[in-house]
Amino acid sequence: MSAINHISERLLTQYGLDIDDEIFAIQLLHRMNLVKAFGIQKGMNVLEIGCGQGETTIAIADQVGEEGRVTAIDMASRDYGAPLTLGEATDQIKNSKLGERIQFHFETDFLSLELHETFDAVVLSHSSWYFKNPNELKKYFRKMQDVSNMICVADWDIDFMDQSQRSHFCAATIQALYSHFVNHDGNIQNLFHKSQLKELLEGEGFQIAKQDQVDATYLQDVQWEKAYANDIRKAFMNESPKFKLLVNSYYELMNEYKGEEKSLNSFIMCAYK
Repeated sequence: MSAINHISERLLTQYGLDIDDEIFAIQLLHRMNLVKAFGIQKGMNVLEIGCGQGETTIAIADQVGEEGRVTAIDMASRDYGAPLTLGEATDQIKNSKLGERIQFHFETDFLSLELHETFDAVVLSHSSWYFKNPNELKKYFRKMQDVSNMICVADWDIDFMDQSQRSHFCAATIQALYSHFVNHDGNIQNLFHKSQLKELLEGEGFQIAKQDQVDATYLQDVQWEKAYANDIRKAFMNESPKFKLLVNSYYELMNEYKGEEKSLNSFIMCAYK
């Protein structure tokens, strides 16, 4: 873990970012690897949708260089998020040496955003599970056609190959089932398999140019998602016996693993119209 921290902390130091948070540093390394896998180039003008605390934004801004630009938007407010809120984290980014390359816009819905420029690429990183239904995501892909020829998508790869990743898959599945009965703004509303995202992109006229997998096993997300899934277990008590049987099976699979639990890997997908 110290080697992971060293790589991302070196980037933070390079740009004068005084974000002394281990979680942020670990997440940043993963976003750096995603952006490299996307093939983002120096001098690009990039739109990032769902920027959160800005880990991916930093990685993109570093990759595009001094001549590049990043417009980062998120539907959440500045006071959302922990341990750093979106406002706290992105204010530090804006005050850093990267600040001139980046514009942040919060409480901003891409579908209602009026854009008067085009972008070399649009990035949607670990955001697809937030969408309450596939039609919303289709609308996003459709509008992306108007602003860019290149779409870069990354998210969790639920096609896990190691039993140590099973808990993360089960926790995410439980939360997706929970969202079917409870209207909430949690991180997981639906699980999209990469083949489903590919189908949605192709349905909007995009051609898939690149697909790859990026290691994410060292991230802390499995612990966060498992803890939240266990917290909401009582919410299923009043559902039908058949449904409770299904959910309890996922709980058993999630909680019975006794080894070191690892997060799911991420997949990346780049498409052109």
